[in-house]
Amino acid sequence: MVKAYFTACEQAFPAQRTQLRRLSLALRRSGVEGALVGLEGHQVTGGHGITVQADLLLEEADPDRMEMLVLPGGLGGVESIQMNLFALALIQRAYDRGVYLAAICAGPTILANQGFLDRRRAVCYPGMEDEMGSAVVQKGQSVVVDGHIITARAAGSAFDFGLKLVETLKGAETARQVQRSVHY
Repeated sequence: MVKAYFTACEQAFPAQRTQLRRLSLALRRSGVEGALVGLEGHQVTGGHGITVQADLLLEEADPDRMEMLVLPGGLGGVESIQMNLFALALIQRAYDRGVYLAAICAGPTILANQGFLDRRRAVCYPGMEDEMGSAVVQKGQSVVVDGHIITARAAGSAFDFGLKLVETLKGAETARQVQRSVHY
């Protein structure tokens, strides 16, 4: 079973680069099986010319096989996801199944727009609080967990976010081991 799916799209990749690396480091060191999902294809090239290879296409992502869906930050990426009906349907199916939903930076606004953060504690990129609907925004927090939803503030929070994802999927001791292994 794939533990975690990560979405990637061309418009978001410059903003995602740091987030993706830090999340990958934490999750791979913990042994979490993950897959990078491309919205526009297997080759995802960002605005700075950096290309990553997606493991599978959005249409191949199976919410019945995932334990977690991680949404990126970056305004271009958020716009791409919100304009993609298949992506929105995948997020909805994951939510309905009780799959952990995780989002960083501007990504939590996707969850807010779908109503998943109504009356839930959450955090987002500073200055985007007005786009969080009726979420109870926790200003000043780096990472917030409320039920099966995990949100993080910005790229600077990416490793803390990754550790929280590891803790959620593999336990607190594994998260501490990863933290120690990178001298964080």
